[in-house]
Amino acid sequence: MVALVLYLALLCHFSPGTLSSSGVETLTPRASEVAYSPPYYPAPPGGWLSDWSDAYEKAHNVVSKMTLAEKVNLTTGTGIFMGPCAGQTGSALRFGIPSLCLHDSPLGVRNSDHNTAFPAGITVGATFDKDLMYERGVGLGEEARGKGINVLLGPSVNPIGRKPRGGRNWESFGADPSLQAFGGSLTIKGMQSTGAISSLKHLIGNEQEMHRMSSVITQGYSSNIDDRTLHELYLWPFAEGVRAGAGSVMIAYNDVNRSTCSQNSKLINGILKDELGFQGFVVTDWLAHIGGVSSALAGLDMSMPGDGTIPLLGTSYWAWELSRSVLNGSVPVDRLNDMVTRIVATWYKMGQDKDYPLPNFSGNTLDKTGPLYPGALISPSGIVNQYVDVQGNHNITARAIARDAITLLKNNDNILPLRRNGTLKIFGTDAGTNSDGINSCADKGCNKGVLTMGWGSGTSRLPYLVTPQEAIANISSTAEFYITDRFPASVSAGPDDIAIVFINSDSGENYITVDGNPGDRTVAGLHAWHNGDDLVKAAAKKFSNVVVVIHTVGPILMEEWIDLDPVKAVLVAHLPGQEAGWSLTDILFGDHSPSGHLPYTIPRSESDYPESVGLLSQPFGQVQDDYTEGLYIDYRHFLKANIAPRYPFGHGLSYTTFNFTDPRLSTVKPLDTAYPAARSSKGSTPTYPNTKPAPSEVAWPKNFNRIWRYLYPYLDNPEAAAANSSKTYPYPDGYTTEPKPAPRAGGAEGGNPALWDVVFSVQVQVTNTGSRDGRAVAQLYVELPSSLGLDTPSRQLRQFEKTKVLSAGQSEVLTLDLTRKDLSVWDVVVQDWKAPVHGDGVKIWVGESVTDMRVGCTVGEGCSTL
Repeated sequence: MVALVLYLALLCHFSPGTLSSSGVETLTPRASEVAYSPPYYPAPPGGWLSDWSDAYEKAHNVVSKMTLAEKVNLTTGTGIFMGPCAGQTGSALRFGIPSLCLHDSPLGVRNSDHNTAFPAGITVGATFDKDLMYERGVGLGEEARGKGINVLLGPSVNPIGRKPRGGRNWESFGADPSLQAFGGSLTIKGMQSTGAISSLKHLIGNEQEMHRMSSVITQGYSSNIDDRTLHELYLWPFAEGVRAGAGSVMIAYNDVNRSTCSQNSKLINGILKDELGFQGFVVTDWLAHIGGVSSALAGLDMSMPGDGTIPLLGTSYWAWELSRSVLNGSVPVDRLNDMVTRIVATWYKMGQDKDYPLPNFSGNTLDKTGPLYPGALISPSGIVNQYVDVQGNHNITARAIARDAITLLKNNDNILPLRRNGTLKIFGTDAGTNSDGINSCADKGCNKGVLTMGWGSGTSRLPYLVTPQEAIANISSTAEFYITDRFPASVSAGPDDIAIVFINSDSGENYITVDGNPGDRTVAGLHAWHNGDDLVKAAAKKFSNVVVVIHTVGPILMEEWIDLDPVKAVLVAHLPGQEAGWSLTDILFGDHSPSGHLPYTIPRSESDYPESVGLLSQPFGQVQDDYTEGLYIDYRHFLKANIAPRYPFGHGLSYTTFNFTDPRLSTVKPLDTAYPAARSSKGSTPTYPNTKPAPSEVAWPKNFNRIWRYLYPYLDNPEAAAANSSKTYPYPDGYTTEPKPAPRAGGAEGGNPALWDVVFSVQVQVTNTGSRDGRAVAQLYVELPSSLGLDTPSRQLRQFEKTKVLSAGQSEVLTLDLTRKDLSVWDVVVQDWKAPVHGDGVKIWVGESVTDMRVGCTVGEGCSTL
């Protein structure tokens, strides 16, 4: 999130080229004017949905009494490092509204103490467990509330993993929109059940770290995405998150179709607020604000952390500049009123007006006392950390997620689970700890010891760490440890000895470079770090039995060793957080059977991906990232190109086996029309007097004690600002104050509520046919008919369910529901979702991966086991 690295480039246009040997795409210059984001004005006001009516009524009552200074205060951050949190707004204390604390991260409270470091989003996705997704959300919300955080910046559902080398893929749930949607929406529901506000991020197209940010000397890359791809792939999890009631949405750094996200009126006004019916507030990513009036008109509601182009200079695009813009008429009063009403209504909606704690921690220091405004040259001091323990019993959830995400890719000769009295020899620094201290690297900006999470703002300090070395030693008295990435020549190997080799692959956010990788895996590529491939091969030369354990942020290449005879088993443990050791030994020694499944495809070669998903870099000009692969990312691409991956999306073995029988397909609500029923009309929204406020409302209060660099709403000469109101502001092309007709695809949070009508239901009986306890995941993929007249992926994940723990011979019937939207494509002409009438021609596949088609169903014909 917070990134202080500014990128050097000039503004011009380029087109895609080819992948170099390093995997970084080089570009050749040529004019490209295809991408275009049309204007969409004015910003639709919030408050027209009944679920939010009470909150908006309370907000209206308060906002109608606010001064201009109080309104502006709530829309603008007070400046970077100007408080305990990553960002905080000003306050409206007359109405009991404090400075709102916005803080990271999606896996735990960042830079704090006595908190839980949960497994990362990619690990949660690998569980395919909806209950655990929700439970983790509850834990995140409880800890945020306990620390006094009003808005916890997560979950992340973008990036989606379009670029396998992308630095922050691990913060999200996997390379599929439905998996992302379930992970995100259930996290939101869990978080907000505690009263904490979630901030769904990053809208949209932030798929690589390099060149993402704009500044005074460069412009962030433009993600050029066609309308259908945007809706069916990248917007899908955001629609589900809005439907789940997300209180906030964070806008990405980059451009989308040549319009910067923070002032992209089509993206914010047209799609998010009008089509998806978003009722909360829209906030920038940190330092992503690049214009004052332009962003306000485009629908932005909150600027974080409030600073202008260069932080710590005490400048802002909003704060007093927003006060000036309202006084001179360039920002309409009704736009400011809607901005503030959305913020205050969300505060009420989550019940934060009722005994919600104030911040009791500092994200700037672990010391008990310190400066209250660290970004100021001179700051008053006081108690900044109260060391409130918010962990509760969340370690249980953290361990369950880390354990149930572990994905068994290979288990020849049933070498796993291990015997407790077996002779084990463990290799690799990834089995151990960071000898400098588990939190010695700021924001996890190093790769030392077991990899628990990537690096950047999406991290959390570890309250403790159980390493694989510690956990294995606790179980096996005969285990020998070689915590080195160079295979020791002196190691002896008996015929029954088992070598366990730990390797990893790391990535993170662009403001930190680790081992030459600037967030994205530019240098490392998809290979194991620290010569991990060589370590596995060296072990395989000496041992007849090798088990490989991988901690990784995403896809990792295994071709150098995966087919070697001694390599009997491979486990992907993803990013496990604080419970790395116990979760692993739960699986290694058979206390639990592995039940994780891959949330992405593992290829045989990086060249198996489409060229357009490579990282983009160039010395000059704005990067143009053209999404020419359209819908065909990850497994969709592999199926279309008929490329056999090393391991397919959804793959995961168990210590037992499962049979899928007695499949049944039933119609729940007939799909009688191609398009959903007409949306209902919008309800009324709060109205305010449209008169400009008095300039005196933003005059400096008498005897006011200013903090240097703190961002205030006040003006030195507000009367002069009001006197300039006769000047004509150069409004963006297409700007109008005449509301647009309500989009036909809208109607409620997430879109037309008819899209979520359950139209078909599939039931399947899952039986444990092996000899050990275990859990199975039934994954449902949809194949849409050619009658829709569009090129559509041959299989798309739309639903999944996980069984309880089944003992040998035990069965459970799983129900997988399909909605109208699950069977729809986005009609770019009609601007609505189109489904095959009656579901004619729809095929449904159920299995344990995208290539494991155990059950086949055809609408109108029924189901059979295959």
